[in-house]
This record gives sequence, C-alpha cells and structure tokens, in this order.
Amino acid sequence: MTAITQTEVSAAAGYTAAAGYDKTVQNTKTSKENQTAAVKKSKVTNARTIGEPELSEKAQKYYDQLRKKYGNMDFILVSKDMKQQAQANAGRFANPNRMVVLIDEEKIERMAEDESFRKQYEGIIASAANKMPQIAKSLGANADSVKGYGMQVDKGGTATFFAVIDKSLATQKSRIEKNAAKKAEAKKQDKKAAEKKRAEDKRAQKAEDEKKAHMKEDDQTIRVEASSMEELLRKINDTIFALRSDSARTEQERKLGQNFDYSI
Repeated sequence: MTAITQTEVSAAAGYTAAAGYDKTVQNTKTSKENQTAAVKKSKVTNARTIGEPELSEKAQKYYDQLRKKYGNMDFILVSKDMKQQAQANAGRFANPNRMVVLIDEEKIERMAEDESFRKQYEGIIASAANKMPQIAKSLGANADSVKGYGMQVDKGGTATFFAVIDKSLATQKSRIEKNAAKKAEAKKQDKKAAEKKRAEDKRAQKAEDEKKAHMKEDDQTIRVEASSMEELLRKINDTIFALRSDSARTEQERKLGQNFDYSI
C-alpha cells in the first residue's frame, strides 16, 4: 500500500474544508432567498385603504380573516406614509352605522406574526364591537347628533375611540324648542296658511342644507376622543349639552356674557 504523505493529507483536508464552506454559503443563500420570498408584499386591492398599503401573503390572509371575524366593523387599512394624515383627519372616516377601525399595515404584519400582540389588539376590537350598540342606546335622542364612531390603536396597543358630532344636528333640538311657541301659533291658523308655512320651512331647510354641503366638514363638526367607550359616552353627552346650551341663549345673552364687568 502506498503511504499517504503529509502534503496529500493537508490537501485532502483543504478540499473538505472548501467543500464545507461552499455548502454553508449555498445554505445561507437558499435561506436568504426563502426569507425574501416569505416577506414579499403586494398592494391590497380587496379592501378599503388610505394610501397604497402593502401586505405579505401571510398578513393579507390574516387581515381577510380579521375583517370577516368582525364583520360589523368597518376596517380601513392605512399605508405607512399616510398614517399621520389618517390620524389627524380620523373624523372624516367616521361611520354612523358601523364603528370604523383605522389600522396601519405595520400593525397587521405584526399581528400576523406576534400572537400576544394579536390577542391584545383583537381583545380591544372585540370589546369595542360589543359595546358599540350599548353606546348608541345609552345616548338616546343624542345619538341622532353623532355622525359616526371610530377607533385607532397606537404602537403600544393603547386604543383611542372617537365620535364625530354634527353641530347643526346637536343644536337642532334647542332651535325646535325655541320655536315651539311659534309652531303652536301656526297650528291655530287655517289649513291653507299652515301648509304655506310648512312649504316655506321646507325651502328654508333645503337652502340651509345646501349651504352646509358647501362648507368644510370641520366647520360643522366636532370630534371627541376618549381612552374608553364609557369615557366617550360621557364626552358625547357633555359636548352636545354644551352646544345646545350655547344655542339656546339669545344674541343679547351671549354679548352680556362676553362683556361682563368684573370691576363690580
């Protein structure tokens, strides 16, 4: 048998090491390719969006399941670059029939991967979904003054609930009460005169509605925010009460309040 020299042993060892290195490089390359394929994202086209949010395949499937699970809520997916604008104008997306949930693409990605974060966030959504009907019922007649409800959650998982109150609807009751005497007098008139009065009121209301339609929404609405549904209910009632109290005062009363002489 031919003896193996030290040189041949070293060469064989070098070949083995090189082969092992090549295999490691190939495995690393394959792993990176798999990771790249796993995080490949595509634009969301089957849901309401703000901006052009993109989700991975896993996150897209989860988001579809989330919307289906809470079908009584109106989800709006926000792209990362539009998050601040969406938060600043959250009231514009309020829905009177279903609570709006503004949620950004980063949270959906995290919820799809992080089970603890997903449970925390879904717990907040589920609680809001259950309490929403109770809020509307507890508001009673004040519910007619609310244009819509919504919620958003920050990075830490803290929820902010909001409601958009229509100033004109909130003060409408006080205007009706203020004109109750006039309406009672109108009932005493004959039928023809009463019909004429109703037609005039209808035209006046239509003109007022058209005027409001051309106004900026922020001029006619107030957004109230709270950290809980219970706090939101209280703030809605307080805000509507304040609006109606101010509307019930006459112009002279407002001026008197503004020009009170504190020197007395």
